[in-house]
Amino acid sequence: MTQEEKQLLLKDLSSRLHYGVKVQTKALGGSTTEGILWSIEYNETGTFIFHKNSLLGYSINEDIIKPYLRPMSSMTEEEINEYKHFVAFSGNPIGSANFIDWLNKHHFDYRGLIEKDLALEAKEGMYNIKENKL
Repeated sequence: MTQEEKQLLLKDLSSRLHYGVKVQTKALGGSTTEGILWSIEYNETGTFIFHKNSLLGYSINEDIIKPYLRPMSSMTEEEINEYKHFVAFSGNPIGSANFIDWLNKHHFDYRGLIEKDLALEAKEGMYNIKENKL
């Protein structure tokens, strides 16, 4: 993973913390676990430190933490209408903080992390957006 990819992943994960982003981690032995990311930082040695469903901290190599995100193509009809609303009223929604928050709340991969193998495609129904009131 390049330094630019590490920074992109950290930036993306940090912006999603309030929305209960689900992640998959792999231990050095190869076993995988899943959980909700509660906090994250990137230290000087190039390691992500994060807390996942626990008060305990885990030190995880940056190559083995991946968020579950939804491709933009997975928008429901209701989400498409909300998306069109942002476009109609702001002209350029990408620069809007409210629009970025909306994308994060709905767990959309607007940075192309799935294509870069920095994220996993969320399974259908993995996130119940209507219950996510944050």
